[in-house]
Amino acid sequence: MTVGVLALQGDFEAHAKVLRELGTTPREVRTPSDLEGLDGLVIPGGESTTMTLGIEREGLAEPLRDLVRSGIPTLGTCAGLIMLDRDHLGLLDVTTRRNAFGRQSHSFETELTLDGEPITAVFIRAPWVEEVGEDVDVLAEVDGHPVAVRQDNILAVSFHPELTDDVRVHAWLREGARV
Repeated sequence: MTVGVLALQGDFEAHAKVLRELGTTPREVRTPSDLEGLDGLVIPGGESTTMTLGIEREGLAEPLRDLVRSGIPTLGTCAGLIMLDRDHLGLLDVTTRRNAFGRQSHSFETELTLDGEPITAVFIRAPWVEEVGEDVDVLAEVDGHPVAVRQDNILAVSFHPELTDDVRVHAWLREGARV
């Protein structure tokens, strides 16, 4: 299985490491041709404005939309959640608030329940979901704010699963199933 990791900005290398541990082949995605033949996609954290500019510069917006709409499992983490929302790539029926939990100094770790199991979540200048469409499942919340959502083939989280030893979020890409 080959999983693309958008590699325009952010810690894409940490995602690639987790994907390798799961027995998949990660591929850095920087241009539309890098999307060919992928079985899954990760849009990592980073800075959403910089990512938007890179996607525009490389002509990736429509190819990314086409790929995700084709039904491949897609994971967005932190800024990746923002990139998938209504105001950016328009693939996930949510609106988000950037840096909703505060600045870098307000970063935190907490335990969430995801699919009935505890998971450690690392939040760094993290967004939250402000508005959820009717076809979106909220999987986890912090202080009443959605931080993990799923819609069809898209799983998006506000936190950084690549920064823990728990591979379940990334394994969803390989399994193509529920978290």
